[in-house]
Amino acid sequence: MSSNVDLVKLFSTVAETLVENQASLNKADEYNQDHGDHMVDIFQMITGAVKEAPQDNLSSGLAKASELLTEKPSGSADMYAKGLAQAAEYFQDQDLDASSVLPLLQTMLGGGEASVSKGAGGLLDSLVGSLGGEDGLDLGDILSAGAAFMQSKEEGDSNLEAAVDAVISASKMGETPHRAQSSKLVADTLLQTLMKSLG
Repeated sequence: MSSNVDLVKLFSTVAETLVENQASLNKADEYNQDHGDHMVDIFQMITGAVKEAPQDNLSSGLAKASELLTEKPSGSADMYAKGLAQAAEYFQDQDLDASSVLPLLQTMLGGGEASVSKGAGGLLDSLVGSLGGEDGLDLGDILSAGAAFMQSKEEGDSNLEAAVDAVISASKMGETPHRAQSSKLVADTLLQTLMKSLG
């Protein structure tokens, strides 16, 4: 898989953002108070694995990152490991460009349960496809996603930011407040970094 998107830069920027927010993510984790620590470790490991991957085979970097994360005793690491394994499979023999960053984000945040197809479709198709996991959409997924979208819009977020919030709310990452908070940081940082690199 070749790439005109610098995944190392994207993931290292996410890691930097997580370092900046590490204390607040730890505080948001009411159970262990270490979610921020885990998220920093996770994205530093992902960055290192992608950096070591052959330039023409970034899928192997995603697979290696998944493998490394399975060895880490953390629920978040387990979810990202599953998502990265799915991303590695999805992107095998496929180019990674700006239009395919959303499926990468979906698979990563889906914890291995994102429904992402390689067929043609727009942004809305991709976002809707990620809701509900393998079982598809149900009324609860739609209501949860709609409420998250509306709340984001009321807070002044763009349509894309609100759509990402909707996806997170209906994903495994949205099941706990601290994971939802870190997932939003991950998604927003990836998208903003990508937009800057394209602008």
